[in-house]
Amino acid sequence: MTKEKPSTLVMKFGGTSVGTAEAMAQAVANIRASQADWENVVVVTSALSGVTNLLVESTTRAVRGDEVFISQTESELVKKHFEIAEKLIKSPAQQAQVKQEIKHLSADFANLCRAIRVLGEATPRAMDAVVSLGERLSVRLLAAALQAAGAPSQFIETTHLIVTDDDFQSAHPDLEKTKANIKTIIKPLLAQGQIPVLTGFIGATEDGITTTLGRGGSDYSAAIIGATLPADEVWIWTDVTGVMTADPRIVPTARTIPEVSYREMAELSYFGAKVLHPKAVRPVVELGIPVRICNTFAPEEKGTYVLADKDGRTAKEGNEKTEDPQNASNQIVKAVTAIKHQSVITVEGRGMLGVPGVAARTFGAVAATGTSVPLITQASSEQSISFSVPHEAVETVLESLHHAFTEELEQRDIDRIWASDEVAIITAVGNGLQQTPGVAGKIFSALGAANLNVYAIAQGSSAVAISLIVASEGAQKAVQTLHHFIAS
Repeated sequence: MTKEKPSTLVMKFGGTSVGTAEAMAQAVANIRASQADWENVVVVTSALSGVTNLLVESTTRAVRGDEVFISQTESELVKKHFEIAEKLIKSPAQQAQVKQEIKHLSADFANLCRAIRVLGEATPRAMDAVVSLGERLSVRLLAAALQAAGAPSQFIETTHLIVTDDDFQSAHPDLEKTKANIKTIIKPLLAQGQIPVLTGFIGATEDGITTTLGRGGSDYSAAIIGATLPADEVWIWTDVTGVMTADPRIVPTARTIPEVSYREMAELSYFGAKVLHPKAVRPVVELGIPVRICNTFAPEEKGTYVLADKDGRTAKEGNEKTEDPQNASNQIVKAVTAIKHQSVITVEGRGMLGVPGVAARTFGAVAATGTSVPLITQASSEQSISFSVPHEAVETVLESLHHAFTEELEQRDIDRIWASDEVAIITAVGNGLQQTPGVAGKIFSALGAANLNVYAIAQGSSAVAISLIVASEGAQKAVQTLHHFIAS
C-alpha cells in the first residue's frame, strides 16, 4: 500500500538562501526534493541578500538629492539579478523575458527615488513602494529558475493575496480577506500541479496600495500563507541549522535544539536569537501548525521545530520523532541568549511610595522617545523602578524623564533619575524553568561561583525565561556559565 503524502508545505527562503546563483540553485534543489514527500508545495522568497538594505539606503540618499547613488543602485540591481538569471535560466526566450522584467522594475525603483528626491522626503508609503521591489525582483528569478529545472511554477506578488491595513512599514494583515484570496488564486494553481512562488514581506491595502509587514516580514508572510491555506507545516530556510543553544561564537559547543515551544521561541527571539522573529509565529500558533527552521546549505540536517505549547506533539521528520525526545522536551534550560550594549535606567525616590501613575508616566516618557524597553524590574517598596534601554538611547531617555518629572524632582518626591554603565541582558529559556523547584537558586549560585554580580532580574509571565543583567564585560562568561545547565 502506497503511503499517502502529507498535504501542503510552505517553504520560505531568506535572502542568503537566494542571494547568489549557487544559493538559489540549492534552494531550487531543496524545493524539488520536497515535492517527493509533499502533495503541494508553496514557496515564499525574500529579496536577495543585501538588496533591502540597499533600497532603504537609496531612499535616504534620494531625500538628500544624491542622483549618482540612485543611478548606481539601479545598475547594481540589474547586474546582481542578471548574473543569477544568466547562470540558472538556460532558455534564451525565458531569460530575455526575465531580464526585461528586471530592467522594468529597476527603472521603477529609480523613478520612485527621483520622485522622493523632488519632494525632499520619504513618506512611509513611499518607503514601502521602494523596499518592496527587492521581493518583486527575486520572486521572478526563483520562479524562472524552478521552471528551468523542470518544476512548473508561477510567481505571484502577495499584493494580490495578503490584505492589510494602511499602517505602512508595519502593516497588519486581515486573515479572513487574505484567506479568500488564497482560495481564489493559490488553490487552483496547486490543483494544476503548479508551485506558487510568492513574495515575502509585502501585502496591500484593500485599495491595492503596497504595504510591508515590518521586521521579520518574509517569515511573517510565510506564516500568514501557512495559516490561511492552511498548511500542514511551514519551513523557514536560512543559513543556520535551526535554533542554537547559544551563540556558537561565545560557546563553541553550542548545538541545535531539536524542538522548542512557541513561547520559548518568542522569548529566544526577543532576547537575542535572530533566527525567527516572534511576530512571524503568531498566525500559526492557534492552529498548531509546526514551523521548522532549517539550513538551505545543509538540507540533510533536521534543524529545529517550533511547536504549539501544549499539543503534545514532538518534532518530526515526516512522521518520525526526534532522536532524543527526553532532551528535547524535558530539559530545564534549552538556550541562553545575550543582548549587549544596554544600560539600566533607574527612577527612585521615597516620595514615589504609594503614588499612583508613576510607572505609567515613566514609560510614557520613554515611549515618547521611540525607545524599546526589553526588561523592567521594580522594588517591592515601590521606591524605585529600573528598566533597560539600548545604551545609545540613554541620553535621550534621561532627558525625556527629567522633563516628565520636573516638579517631582524639585519637590524631592523623586530623588534622582540615573543610568548605569553599559550592561548586558542574559536570558535562560526553557519550559523546565516553570516546573523545576529551586532552578533560580541554582542559576544564581552558578553565577556567584563564577564571580559574576547580577544587577537585576526579571521573569516574564510566560514563566519560560529568566532574564538577568550583568556588567557588559561579564556577558560572555555568564552565557558560558549558564550553558552548563544545558550541557550537563
